[in-house]
Amino acid sequence: MGHVRAAFFLDFDNVFSGLFKLDPEVAVLFATEPGQWLGRLANTLTADAPRRWLILRCYLNPAGWVNHRDGAGEPTRLYFSRFRPSFVRAGFEVIDCPRYNATKNAADIRIVVDAVDALADDTRYDEFVIASGDSDMTPLLQRLRRADRRTMVVSPADAAEAFTAIADQLLDSQQLLALVQGEPVDLDDEAEAAFADAANTDEAYAQFRAIVTADYEAAQDPLNMAALAYRLRGELGPVVGTSNWFGFGSFARAVEALQLPGLRMSQHLLWHEGRHPTPEPSSPGAPRTALPEPVERLADQLSLPRLPQAWWPSIYETLSAYAREHRFNLTQCTSWSRDRLRDGGVPVSRGAVAFVVRGTSFGGSPLHRQPPPTAAEIGTAFVNNVLSRAEAAQIPFTEDEETAIRAWLSPDPLD
Repeated sequence: MGHVRAAFFLDFDNVFSGLFKLDPEVAVLFATEPGQWLGRLANTLTADAPRRWLILRCYLNPAGWVNHRDGAGEPTRLYFSRFRPSFVRAGFEVIDCPRYNATKNAADIRIVVDAVDALADDTRYDEFVIASGDSDMTPLLQRLRRADRRTMVVSPADAAEAFTAIADQLLDSQQLLALVQGEPVDLDDEAEAAFADAANTDEAYAQFRAIVTADYEAAQDPLNMAALAYRLRGELGPVVGTSNWFGFGSFARAVEALQLPGLRMSQHLLWHEGRHPTPEPSSPGAPRTALPEPVERLADQLSLPRLPQAWWPSIYETLSAYAREHRFNLTQCTSWSRDRLRDGGVPVSRGAVAFVVRGTSFGGSPLHRQPPPTAAEIGTAFVNNVLSRAEAAQIPFTEDEETAIRAWLSPDPLD
């Protein structure tokens, strides 16, 4: 096949506003030069062939705006209508979607209707690209999956996992910023290999089964689950994250589904009950961090990085130092902060750093702010955003549980 027939639906207000909170300059570049990043997206995270855009639609509220500062530094409003000609020049059909109440416009409804209409077209669209972080469109992705169409979600925010897990591919905020700026698009430290090497989920799952089975059968001692999962992420690449462990939701559940003979598992280890001695309940040096129960729920349902309590203040301090010393760039920020943290004995991944950067941006203390936010402001904004997302996802917490979460993620090392 010479190309992938693709349909692209962009909720401009949702994506632009999310990008603007992370990096205003890149957001404006996204809106003024859509043809540039659209061309790069045609060859990004696709294994079969380049995408050919048969449908390009941008849903935009012409009266929408964000607070901005002009060339003289004076506060003003940046209206979305100014970007309309840019998308028209890039070949988009721009559809005006004014607000119909105080908080919502009709973009999500129009996208759903138009995408379902496209399913009935004589032309078969191989892939639907939905640029939005609005989880209201989860039923649309489910409908597209039932029709056996590939889907990609482009979201500048931490969209609900129920939304992104349905999609075949997710282009998150870090990747989107890199795409707009013409930088290489990758997922994290372990995803440097070309996407095409592991884009086929069925092939990757076969590799997953073969590696786990071979290691399990050859192991003389219980296997460390965190180490094995880390190695698999490196060998299989982005498909592990984009498929959410092949649809099982976690590494442990994916291993259980293999139904290996004699398999037994603990929080940290897996072993054969006939060949290996049963490990002690508390294995010294086990890398998996034991979390308080409410924090465990956040890690499971919101993908909160599973980090020791003592690491969080160091992350906030490092991000504050980056904001003071650099002009903000998310790709540079995550690499610089990861390296500095690892040098200080805190071996976090770029993905974990990016998770915190997004949280503090949407929590009201973006790193591009002037004056730069302090470590305390970064930590407070991040915790507030995590709890806000939990509330939106209907994850209930008692007052004591919320106190435990705030204490665990606190920017104060003595808390």
